[in-house]
Amino acid sequence: MADMGAFRVAVTAWAAGGPGGPAHELATRLSVGTAVLLEGPSDSAAVDALAARHGRDLAAEGVCVLPMGGAMSVGRFASLLGPSGLGLRLTGLCDEREQGYYVRALERAQAAPDGLFVCAADLEDELIRALGVTRVKELVEAEGDLRPLRTFLRQPAQQDRTAQQQLRRFFGTKKGRKIHYGRVLVEALDLARTPSPLAGLFAGL
Repeated sequence: MADMGAFRVAVTAWAAGGPGGPAHELATRLSVGTAVLLEGPSDSAAVDALAARHGRDLAAEGVCVLPMGGAMSVGRFASLLGPSGLGLRLTGLCDEREQGYYVRALERAQAAPDGLFVCAADLEDELIRALGVTRVKELVEAEGDLRPLRTFLRQPAQQDRTAQQQLRRFFGTKKGRKIHYGRVLVEALDLARTPSPLAGLFAGL
């Protein structure tokens, strides 16, 4: 049976220059109505974890959570999926420095930019602020990463950074770590303290 994962694969292949037929067919079969355009898999892990916290099955609601492999790809995905393509409603989450790419891409695709939610530095930064440095360090210890964190913090390049900046950098130092902590931080979150970009995204879904 086809699922939203198959649709994500079909859309990604289409964006890379493959045929659009499989994506069209799956969009119809799965009743896809909305695409959430995300920069990468760590954002997707966080969004999926928050959906689980809220008891929501986004795929069953016709919502495709789509990591694009970088903000520079947003123009291509928006044109294929938005009003000029599959006709899906587009929404998304981006870093402040990538906001211009998203806004221009949505405007070119004739999609409403009011569904775009912007993180100050990135989503990890928002989550670290929501949880607090002490709690995040407790989570790092619980995940067995305290020793690598201590080694990282001894690096000269880290000495002038704030504790929040250090943690954010640490999550990006090993392949897969940002994805892992995208889920871990959201699972530890007090839902009443959900960062406003994430809260806004979910309120609109």
